[in-house]
Amino acid sequence: MRGQMMNFPLTIPSILEHAAANTPDQEIVSVEADGSRTRLNFADLALCAARAGRFMLDLGIAPGARVATLAWNTHRHLALYYAVPGIGAVCHTINPRLDPKTIVHIAAEAGDVALFFDADFLDLARALRDQVPSLRHFVLLGGADAHPVADWPDLLHFDDAVAVAPPLSAWPAVAEDQASGLCYTSGTTGNPKGVLYSHRSTVLHALVCGLPGNLNIRETDAVVPVVPMFHVNAWGLPYLCMLAGARLVLPRNRLDGASLAALFNEEGVTLSVGVPTIWLGLAEFMRASGTTLPRLERLMVGGAALSRNLIAHFEERHGIEILQGWGMTETSPVCTIGTLRPAEAALPQGEKAALKLRQGRPLYGVRLKIADGTEAPGLTPGELLVHGAWIASGYYNRDGSDFQSRWLATGDIAQIEPGNRLLLTDRAKDLIKSGGEWISSAWLEELAMQVDGVESAAAIAVPDATWGERPMLIVKTEVGAAVTDSAIVAHLSGSLAKWQVPRRIVFVDAFPLGATGKILKTELRRRHGASA
Repeated sequence: MRGQMMNFPLTIPSILEHAAANTPDQEIVSVEADGSRTRLNFADLALCAARAGRFMLDLGIAPGARVATLAWNTHRHLALYYAVPGIGAVCHTINPRLDPKTIVHIAAEAGDVALFFDADFLDLARALRDQVPSLRHFVLLGGADAHPVADWPDLLHFDDAVAVAPPLSAWPAVAEDQASGLCYTSGTTGNPKGVLYSHRSTVLHALVCGLPGNLNIRETDAVVPVVPMFHVNAWGLPYLCMLAGARLVLPRNRLDGASLAALFNEEGVTLSVGVPTIWLGLAEFMRASGTTLPRLERLMVGGAALSRNLIAHFEERHGIEILQGWGMTETSPVCTIGTLRPAEAALPQGEKAALKLRQGRPLYGVRLKIADGTEAPGLTPGELLVHGAWIASGYYNRDGSDFQSRWLATGDIAQIEPGNRLLLTDRAKDLIKSGGEWISSAWLEELAMQVDGVESAAAIAVPDATWGERPMLIVKTEVGAAVTDSAIVAHLSGSLAKWQVPRRIVFVDAFPLGATGKILKTELRRRHGASA
């Protein structure tokens, strides 16, 4: 017997309609290239998106067409987040930090028909115009007065086009399982692969992430998505904040510690989300300048492991709650969030910090298990598999051979601890095998970052004539900190067997970072492996 409920499709335009009807005067703050801030509200954004939708339809952009963006976190990009899927097209956010050849490959494989881009990426847009035959429309995100381009006569300007386009009276009907967004993986081990999101998966992901036991975003919050809008839908925040009616503050690309601290304090920010490298920079600025962030309540960390030093800085020194989440491009991305249960929140600080170094419990709609094992918690690590309502079942324009079952193999080595809490122990490709025994690079890094003055660390395997491989530890210290290799070895020796302790520790001024802010171990191996 079927239930007798109405069918209400879970589509992205329905989020915008809800926000415009229920919190029309809630503010969006958008940082411009010159540092000034544009202010608009949810009703303004809905109108802008409706005008942008009409503009794209008049260009002949059809349902299913891929519309690419090369853009920072701004209100114009936000309007496209709704306008492109709103007309049934696919919003293909391209990461401008990838190398140009890779970007050309991605745009060509996707078959993009239009490109909306910030003025910063004018040269990159020219390269795409010359090398990607499917691209027919190019739109600069700004006005012609501010961004004249004399040698590109058919270049369109977003502000001018949207100003004269009549708004759509209604969004076209789209099915909830229709494709809404396309994002390519960072491609650290080969060409990136495309992940095609649906309206339904995107809406469900946003709804669940915002629940009280997860990010708990409220209308009283002011939220900064530091995580870029060009990667994995900015972890769903552009949709989640509109659903919750929360104030949205978009920082463009001004992500240094000083700029973020000023933005947080001047706009009363209560929550922000980003990768650890950003929060390390903010922490360093706060230490050096004496700046505090009295309105900031919580930070979420993802994309790389949370360190004990970050917990100490934000939670113990400043009373700012810090959460860790885990996910991938293929998982929309959030699968777990490390909120504490009420009984755990009453534990001593050291015990709470140990729990927060785990990746957290799965959200509703996500299931985890260890390969060749069960979904029940256990102490045996193995490759992590995931299944759920917003997990990819294949890659765009591929034959499906990457997905052999209804579970996604993540490439992460993990165990599921009591309480259904996820603990990642390594990436499969980063494990170090020495004398036939496995050493976790993630565990070495976590221990090293417990040493006072160590800002970040990376462990890699280097060839060894006797043991096959030995671990090397590469360390970046906090500015002004005097950390010695003997101090690090002494600390590691308290938790590791002698054969697990790295024989070499290398200090660096900076780590090579990938397009999403992760440390590039492939580059570290290239730089340090041959000389070990």
